[in-house]
Amino acid sequence: MIVCVCNNISDREIRQAVDLGLTSMADLYKELGVGTCCGKCVSYAREVMHEHLESRTVVTELRRTPHDGLTA
Repeated sequence: MIVCVCNNISDREIRQAVDLGLTSMADLYKELGVGTCCGKCVSYAREVMHEHLESRTVVTELRRTPHDGLTA
């Protein structure tokens, strides 16, 4: 879905930018151009960014556990 009509920026592009490390509207403004023209997209772009930031799973530890009689 297109979020920023003026610059043809989709919700997918915003999520990809978040995956690459962008974490603020200032980042989206600078790197993608979100909200640089009419500004009507800013609230929805912010919502997409925050929802994606909250949905990401961060792996902090990886453990192997034995399965059905197998030993580690």
